[in-house]
Amino acid sequence: MSTTESASVYDHLEQMSVRELLTNINKEDKTVPWAVEKAIPQIEKLVEQIVARMKQGGRLFYIGAGTSGRLGVVDASECPPTFGVPFDLVIGIMAGGDQAIRKAVEYAEDDPEQAWKDLAAYHVNELDTVVGIAASGRTPYVIGGLQAARAAGVLTGCIVCNDGSAVAAAAEFPVEVVVGPEFVTGSTRMKSGTAQKLVLNMVSTSVMIQLGRVQGNKMVDMQMTNHKLVERAIRMVREELNISAGEAKSLLDAHGSVRAAIEAGQTRPH
Repeated sequence: MSTTESASVYDHLEQMSVRELLTNINKEDKTVPWAVEKAIPQIEKLVEQIVARMKQGGRLFYIGAGTSGRLGVVDASECPPTFGVPFDLVIGIMAGGDQAIRKAVEYAEDDPEQAWKDLAAYHVNELDTVVGIAASGRTPYVIGGLQAARAAGVLTGCIVCNDGSAVAAAAEFPVEVVVGPEFVTGSTRMKSGTAQKLVLNMVSTSVMIQLGRVQGNKMVDMQMTNHKLVERAIRMVREELNISAGEAKSLLDAHGSVRAAIEAGQTRPH
């Protein structure tokens, strides 16, 4: 039996108090970062390969089903507002299509040919990277997609939560984060999902930093799409240039981004 399907180390959950439930879930969650830490060498290899291709114009695709697919869609959708990249640079694709983000689509993950059909709509090429996300490591949709992508000369990686899985075997650069049994037996939306979210954060953030989308420790290319983000942008420009909020806002209004505002402020006469 796979680790993700093995019995919880806790039993009689329905007899626990709310405090006991929360404490024990938290106790299990604390083990996840340690499992991720063990996988850092694998994550490093994958990120280096992704960066090399994206610097040549490649894109990053995530494929998955259920919770894993949703996590990929979330990570991809957050890259444009956070790092100012085009919406089609990091793309999340999930079994069953966008409707499956909100409502499970029966048996969508069981078709080993559908992922490649979904990817083909984007004209995937050898500069792109496809990362399969599957806690179990045995999702046919992901396995088939990775195998087809690899056969087409596309770089492949994966994020799984079992050792020696079929998904890992299908990927050139597998990331295996074994978090152990779930608090609720087989509920991989819990520790496995948390592990996948952590790894996705690490992958996309480190890739974007390597691509020059962060200066110092700031999101200088973020999109200013609400009042909170406008205020953050003003604060970043103020701190960088040591100017007033009004001056910072004027620079942002004139140049449209934190990066451009800072560059303009650094070159203007004092």
